[in-house]
Parts: sequence; C-alpha cells; structure tokens
Amino acid sequence: MGRPLIEVDNLSKRFAVMGGPLGVRTVGHVRAVDGVSFAINEGETYALVGESGCGKTTTARTILRLFTPDGGQVRVEGRDVHALTGVELKEFRLAVQAVFQDPWASLNPRMRAGTLIAEALKANRRVSKAETKARVAALLERVGFPAWKADLYPHEFSGGQRQRIALASALITDPKLIVLDEPVSALDLSVQAQVINLLKDIQAELQTTFLIISHDLDTVRYVADRVGVMYLGQLVEETRAEELFEHAKHPYTRALLASRLALHPSERGEGAPVIGEAPSPMEPPSGCRFRTRCPHAMEICEQVPTMVQLDVGHTVACHLYSQ
Repeated sequence: MGRPLIEVDNLSKRFAVMGGPLGVRTVGHVRAVDGVSFAINEGETYALVGESGCGKTTTARTILRLFTPDGGQVRVEGRDVHALTGVELKEFRLAVQAVFQDPWASLNPRMRAGTLIAEALKANRRVSKAETKARVAALLERVGFPAWKADLYPHEFSGGQRQRIALASALITDPKLIVLDEPVSALDLSVQAQVINLLKDIQAELQTTFLIISHDLDTVRYVADRVGVMYLGQLVEETRAEELFEHAKHPYTRALLASRLALHPSERGEGAPVIGEAPSPMEPPSGCRFRTRCPHAMEICEQVPTMVQLDVGHTVACHLYSQ
C-alpha cells in the first residue's frame, strides 16, 4: 500500500436531542462519533463495521463534509477538509465522491442517466458537450451498459443497474476516494455479487481508494483490505480483514462474527453472539462502553481502555489485552 490518502484524527460529532413541551429545548446530546482515529492508504479498501447506530455512517458523512465535526480533523492529502475554501474546496469535491445505500432514492427520477452521471463533472469543471458525452459513454461501458442507455430514466433500470449508474456518477471526476455507504445492502444477493465484483475490478484498474460502510461482514471480508470495528461511537478494533475473521480479539468483534449468518457451522466466529440492547448513545456506560454486554467484564472495565497494538497493524481497545 502507498502513503495515507485520508487521515481521521480524534474525530467527534454530537447531535442535540430536543425535548420539552414544545420540543424546542435541548435535553441532551447523542455522541454519534467520539474520538475516532484511522487512516486509509492510497489504493486501499477500508471498511467501517458495527451495529446500526454505532457511528459509522456519521463518520462517513463527516468525511464528506455533510456534517461539521465538533472535534478532531479529517485530512485528505494532508489538508483539513473542513477548512477548505475556493479552489481547494472544488478540488476536494472532484477528489472525493460517494455512493449511498438506496439506489431507488439516490438518483433524481426526472434526470436521464447520462445527465446524472455527468452532473458532478459539469458542476466542478469546464468541459465541452462532446467531451462530456464521450466520458459518459466510456463510463457506461465500464459499468456494463451500452452508450444508448444514457437516454434512459432511473425507473427504467433495476436496483442493481441503478447502483451501477450511481457508481459511474461517482467515477466521472476521476476521484481518489469513493465513500460507499452500505452500497449493496438494498440489493438481491445475486446482484450484490455483481456490484462487489465490479468494485474490485474498478479498483484493480484505476487504483481508486474505497471507504466502505457496512454491517455485512461477509461482504467486508471479500472486498476490504483493512477493517475498523465501531461500537457506540468509538473504534474498538482495527486490523487486516483476514486477520479480523481468523483472530478477532475484542469481545464485541467476536460477538459480531458469532452473530452473522454462516453457510456452514465451521464458519461461525468464536464466542457468543451479541446479547441485549445497545445502551443509549446519550448516556453511554463509563469506561469501556461494551462492558454492560460483555461476558468478560471486570472491575477495571469501568476505566476507559486505551488502544493496544497486539501485532503489526492489529490494535484493540480492551482491558483483556492491556494487562
């Protein structure tokens, strides 16, 4: 892998919770992301995984500048993305693109496919109609469509085809990073495989960097180089994808692996599945946030664990390994 393309440093994001008789008084804050740090190398696929509400999508949307962080930094090629203005901001919008979860909602139904694909290019670069048309046709071919499909509307495509249109739209600016938020979760299994294989082919050809947000561990195992596991807004384990599946260390990671559906009993992860409901992100437990659901909870778990490096590239925040 090359040098870091993106660095997330101690990132935090909170959301106010409104209440009171008229619903206009702040009664608390949800700590959606709380001190998360990781880096993604050029040409790498990095996955953030965890249960719904763990903060992985908020992390992705903060990277995309859809949210402003309350603390920490996101740097792309060494530049703080939330401090960018003018030309540098336009360069960021060309360099970082996104593909979202729902292909039925992410495409404007009133725009033809070719217009949708060209939108980001025309908004950020001065290009001729002929150049735009040629670029759109090339990208349609790259994602498996003939050029004439540029004249069709989104409702004339299936769900998997729409997601390929969304991917072509993300590729139009030759981005360095594409953020994929649950890119196949809304698709049938056979279509998921087609889209995942397309992503792998595109990365092999273009060396694009991917950040994948997913709760589907089997998809992550197939596409990711490294994985970060999040729980209640914090990163609890990070390592190579194969290492995670073969030698997961954090009790939460082991429980996630045990909870997943497996084709054969031998493929289930070690340990018990995740039990109980996750605590409220408004009032997370003190110390280790997983301790109220952890089968290995100890008195020391009431203290905040620090990230410990167990092996090259394998870190975990758990008192089982800090002793």
